[in-house]
Amino acid sequence: MNRHTVGITRLFFLAALLGVLAIAASAGAAGEMNAQTPPETRTLSPYFFVKSDDPSVDQLPLKSTRARVVIAGVIADVRITQVYKNEGGSPLEALYVFPASTRAAVHAMRMTIGERVIEADIMERNLARQTYEQAKQAGQTASLLEQQRPNVFQMNVANILPGDVIEVELSYTELLIPENQTYEFVYPAVVGPRYSETPAAGAPDNQQWVENPYLHEGAGTPYEFGLTVELRAGMPIERLTSPSHEISTGYSGPDQADISLKKDPQAGNRDFVLRYQLAGKQIQSGLILYPGEEENYFLLMMEPPARVVQDNIVPREYIFIVDVSGSMNGFPLDTTKALMSEIITNLNRNDMMNVILFAGGASALSPDRSLPATEENKKRAINWINSQHGGGGTRILPALQQALSLPETEGCSRIVTVATDGYVNVEPEVFELIRRNLGRANLFAFGIGSSVNRFLIEGMARVGQGEPFVVLDPAEAPARAAGFRQYIQSPVLTGISVAFDGVEAYDVEPIAVPDLFALRPVTVFGKFKGAPKGKVTVSGRTANGDFRKSISLSENAASPENSAIRLLWARHRIARLSDLNNLVQDDRRVEEVTSLGLEYHLMTAYTSFVAVDKIRRADGSLVTVKQPLPLPQGVSDLAVGESAAYKSAQYGGIAPAPGSMRLLSEARTNYDAEKAAPEPLPVQGAFSTAVEEIRGGLNRAETERVLAGIRGKIETCALRRMKSSRAEAVFRVLVNADGSVKDVLSVNSSGFDDSLLSCLEIVFRNVRFKVQAGREGEVFLKIKVAGPGPGK
Repeated sequence: MNRHTVGITRLFFLAALLGVLAIAASAGAAGEMNAQTPPETRTLSPYFFVKSDDPSVDQLPLKSTRARVVIAGVIADVRITQVYKNEGGSPLEALYVFPASTRAAVHAMRMTIGERVIEADIMERNLARQTYEQAKQAGQTASLLEQQRPNVFQMNVANILPGDVIEVELSYTELLIPENQTYEFVYPAVVGPRYSETPAAGAPDNQQWVENPYLHEGAGTPYEFGLTVELRAGMPIERLTSPSHEISTGYSGPDQADISLKKDPQAGNRDFVLRYQLAGKQIQSGLILYPGEEENYFLLMMEPPARVVQDNIVPREYIFIVDVSGSMNGFPLDTTKALMSEIITNLNRNDMMNVILFAGGASALSPDRSLPATEENKKRAINWINSQHGGGGTRILPALQQALSLPETEGCSRIVTVATDGYVNVEPEVFELIRRNLGRANLFAFGIGSSVNRFLIEGMARVGQGEPFVVLDPAEAPARAAGFRQYIQSPVLTGISVAFDGVEAYDVEPIAVPDLFALRPVTVFGKFKGAPKGKVTVSGRTANGDFRKSISLSENAASPENSAIRLLWARHRIARLSDLNNLVQDDRRVEEVTSLGLEYHLMTAYTSFVAVDKIRRADGSLVTVKQPLPLPQGVSDLAVGESAAYKSAQYGGIAPAPGSMRLLSEARTNYDAEKAAPEPLPVQGAFSTAVEEIRGGLNRAETERVLAGIRGKIETCALRRMKSSRAEAVFRVLVNADGSVKDVLSVNSSGFDDSLLSCLEIVFRNVRFKVQAGREGEVFLKIKVAGPGPGK
């Protein structure tokens, strides 16, 4: 819309003004804020951090976080050290939300206080939380590590006394699987803000982490961030790069490299990515064996066959689902535009296509059916995507529902692609929706941004039997688009089966190997009985015929140093069971995951690490502080749906001064309009709308039908923005030739405040009118409300 930029500018101005007001405010303003924002209507949402002037409270207790990574062959061992220090005058409890790899097997934690080192115990989640709370109440220093998502952890450290320095170390192991002869190690550095519609009141404990403070766009990391990598590849290293950070690299041999980050105060606001290739484009393949004390474990990595492109490719139907929410504003959306333009431009003329954009709502390029990939339709789709600016919530479920309900085009193979940063809090619901509705299609997920939600991106592709991609910046978009086109032309290997001859194997993971789209090894974990002998055979079909390859078990492959395989096997089984639980909850699977976590000393959704110092060190109450996080690089302030003014001061933030509540109401306009909550309206007045005039290519009956569908949202905007008992306004809605709304203009208004126009702009953003081909139109809409009094 023409007014969209004005609205965004107004929002930034309000945010800046609120920040100034907040810093000058007194703590007593929190009472008014909470009174104005009923707790029962508040959702779990990230908020902006506002530092108070209380010198007794250290609101940034995390002083540094650093990682030491050792990569030996295909296994990475990572040790993260977090240093907490209380520079205030009151005892603290610090809460810190941080990410990890979705493949991480977290197996150890320790806490150091001075010269005392306390090794953490693994416990069932509820018991670990009880143990921590008891220690906290008893004045003992304690730390608790919980998994909130497979890639999101929360650290709690209680009873950090003034002047204390406490170190917490955690260790994890993960398997590196090369793709297209390239190895990639990713160290996630920051958790992006999550859009959530979950009510804050009564939210389960594994959801509450979403309500976390964030610094404003462009702010530096509030703690030191460091990382080193010791790479021991086992084969000569040919090429080593980091697309995310500037690095310093030293070589101690042809297969050994030491990597560190160059000094950068904002190094911690994005994922660290390291990519390398081995000489001759080789990859590590074969069998690795671990002779355990009670059970023997194996890891098979078999190089895939070369890709063969079929001459006659089956026509494809592409459904592109594109995130245009607030968190995508700027660099992520620019990257998405470049990616979509590259993919759509190169569609074949016998392909079909459709585009669905989503933010607070969803709208389709062609609501009823997919369109032929003609030059005209491709240009229309690209122009529509390129016209987006990014704003609003991230309601991915309605977009997926709309896409998956579209009728399939006969004779075409359907490919569904989703482009998003993944900043949502409904991952299980998304996985279940895809599983139930995708049918025979494949889903490819593109994670867009410097610190995407890889749990969602990888999970959607896994459930959708496709492939995940992560695009860090616009420069990567062409290569990723080309890779996508190459993958979908023909899978590398289908109908894969794994057979064991001369060896008794059991507890094999995965149970069934899915089709292989990417050029990555076939990877199988498992256990075996007796001496290592016999062979493992992988077979399948390629575009060029049958494939079959065998590898023999050998004593030479067995070593006690391969103990990480035991943890990786358990982590893989836990991930599979957890995936199933995300789809259909089963108490028996919960028990099995819990048992595996306790037996293998691993972090899971149902097991946590807790470390308790036996010495009582504190008396009295604690101040709980949530460590604020930087916004990921390239993510704008629009990703944070609610400002600090809508959160209580209990975590170290303070509310705006009483006189600023009117500004807060205006700043919240977009959020209110998108949520359009069903709670009782503040005014039970008589509301009516009427179409006064229609111009251009619009049909009255069809236009009134469309307006009837959004009448409730228009009423919500109107009733909440009355200044008197009677209010009336006329608005002019400009409609593009494709049926989308170009702009909403105020003709006259009486009895409403100025924020009504902004609210209606949001309501009409996702509306699509039916118009005569090639003709624009206009609607003059009259709104009247008569009620007992103002709705403020």
